[in-house]
Amino acid sequence: MNPTASPYRIITVCTGNICRSPMAEFMLTDALRAAGLGEVAVVDSAGTTNYEVGRPIDPRAARVLDGHGLRAAVHVARQFERAWFIERELILALDVDHYGHLRQSAPAGTEDKIRMLRAFDPEVAQLDHLDQGIEDPWFGDQSDFELTWKLIAAAVPGIVAHVRGELAFRDQQLAGA
Repeated sequence: MNPTASPYRIITVCTGNICRSPMAEFMLTDALRAAGLGEVAVVDSAGTTNYEVGRPIDPRAARVLDGHGLRAAVHVARQFERAWFIERELILALDVDHYGHLRQSAPAGTEDKIRMLRAFDPEVAQLDHLDQGIEDPWFGDQSDFELTWKLIAAAVPGIVAHVRGELAFRDQQLAGA
């Protein structure tokens, strides 16, 4: 991997940026670091709405992360910004409404960056994107946050493999330039 190239940038997106997307952000960051890609791939998160802007991660989400050995760093919810369609290489929607909102808002030529996070889970990758969502655990109890962890975790290896392939392709392009 070419350390002088700009990092491969991923953003995870849910509704308010306090449950699903920060969980995915921390889980992916940890997995990329474990795969030796922490210096060349970075992850952040945002919400499609401004409902929770400025708030920390939901304590139930933080508890699940902590229970799996991931300390949730300081997190402040924020809303997705239009410029990020250009600045990010991969935009991961956590549910179908986020996917639809992002696809509808995307500037021409950036739509292909938007994917359902669970499209990288081999168990559901072949399904229509409408069947790849992760429901909002905010309305449930702690078991809903554990389910969210499991659904995100199933997609993480596929995302890491995708990033590794994209970085290798980018390095090939840079070497040939």
